[in-house]
Amino acid sequence: MTDLLALTGELVDIPSVSHDEAAITDHLAALLSEVPWLVVERHQHNLVARTDLGRSQRLILAGHTDTVPVNGNHRAVVEGDILRGLGASDMKSGVAVLLELARTVAEPACDVSYVFYAAEEVEAAHNGLEVLFRDRPDLLAGDAAILGEPTDGTVEAGCQGTLRLAVHLAGRRAHTARPWMGVNAIHRLGPVLDAVERFDARRPVLDGCEYREALQAVRVEGGVAGNVVPDAATIVLNHRFAPDRDTGAAERAVREALAPALGDDDVVELLDAAPSAAPGLDHPLLGALVRRGGLTVRAKLGWTDVARFAARGVPAVNFGPGDPTLAHTQEEWVGRAPIEATYAALADLLTSGAD
Repeated sequence: MTDLLALTGELVDIPSVSHDEAAITDHLAALLSEVPWLVVERHQHNLVARTDLGRSQRLILAGHTDTVPVNGNHRAVVEGDILRGLGASDMKSGVAVLLELARTVAEPACDVSYVFYAAEEVEAAHNGLEVLFRDRPDLLAGDAAILGEPTDGTVEAGCQGTLRLAVHLAGRRAHTARPWMGVNAIHRLGPVLDAVERFDARRPVLDGCEYREALQAVRVEGGVAGNVVPDAATIVLNHRFAPDRDTGAAERAVREALAPALGDDDVVELLDAAPSAAPGLDHPLLGALVRRGGLTVRAKLGWTDVARFAARGVPAVNFGPGDPTLAHTQEEWVGRAPIEATYAALADLLTSGAD
């Protein structure tokens, strides 16, 4: 088998900061076009390599090729069984695993679509999966999906949804020498923050996975001048919600919690939202990955691209080498053992199929 740590290093040494994925896509396309059992298609800087064996099910294995900006760690450095470098954990080690599977598993028990996509680390409008779903949905057709995001060899099932709301509080201007003539909008933040603190952060258990909801204030704006009682203040809230709620239900829960602290002239504005994704472990292929590999399963508390598949009826999980807490850090690294273990578990799934 190919030295997967060395292969990861080769990919790390190809710069691919978001919006600059042409070179790594060229590299992957050149390698995969030589594999006789794959049909390889490219759309912009997104690459899909598929088997077409007429199997009854199709599994999607996907990984993003872009990284965050360089921070003095643009070259791969190998220290024994440790590889350091930008994207080592998030997620060129996962891409290396998918690349090697595509080149070595010639007769999978299910058809496989290997998806290497761009622009995951930036705004959703540029996301390579969204581009493919919009322009070439046929390339993403499948029965289940596994994303190679760094999970340290754990299966992270589904993901929590996320939404941001801006709460605009109204006041009335006055001179600070005569504050009783006005209404201080900044002071009105107190009851709102109290409502946020008292929010019912549920911890529902779905398919054995405990999700942990949260509501946090992430930004505050207000103030006019040093001698003016402010007539407006805004607080931005971020809510993470479990997969048993859709975005509408999650938004209603936050609005209901804030209502006692708001007046008729206050406005709650939804800024953006991304849906949650159910665990999906009842799908035979995903269940087989967990059972045969003896893998630990936990809820994905953050948001990942599994939600893009789940929104289209394709159950999906996160499973890849690398420690997610190292993602985007200058000290990013990955070990040989988790890369090889991830490859072994996925290779077993592809060759054996569902139980």
